[in-house]
Amino acid sequence: MAELPERKRLHHAVPAWVPRGATFFVTINAKARGTDVLTAGIIAERLLESAALYHERGIWWLHVMLVMPDHLHALLAIAPDRDLAKTLTAWKSYQTKSLRIEWQAGFFDHRLRHDESFEEKANYIRMNPVRAQLVTRPEDWPHVWAPNSR
Repeated sequence: MAELPERKRLHHAVPAWVPRGATFFVTINAKARGTDVLTAGIIAERLLESAALYHERGIWWLHVMLVMPDHLHALLAIAPDRDLAKTLTAWKSYQTKSLRIEWQAGFFDHRLRHDESFEEKANYIRMNPVRAQLVTRPEDWPHVWAPNSR
């Protein structure tokens, strides 16, 4: 069997020139890819409740979070006095302790720039379960949270 390439660790420090409150497209993967570890039972509901709590407390501004069976996507902005990597690491750590979720190390983030369409990224997130053939319409996917969606 061919050896798989080693996953590259990405540097997550936000450069000083990035404006505070920038919006990030974030993907966080469960360690067990190809499983439904994040949507089994009440796990997705608890993940979204926790994300909403961070939103309500002003730790981040969550535009949308969508939980898939083995990963999640979010569009969020971090409070100006916080660090993206530290905030996401703390959130993941809490989920590991409270829900026993094993995550892959790190996360993927992409800062939306002025010429990128926020709606395009939000649509990409909402269409993820449709592309995965889990539902036929994005509004049928239950594991999503956005302000004023509940």
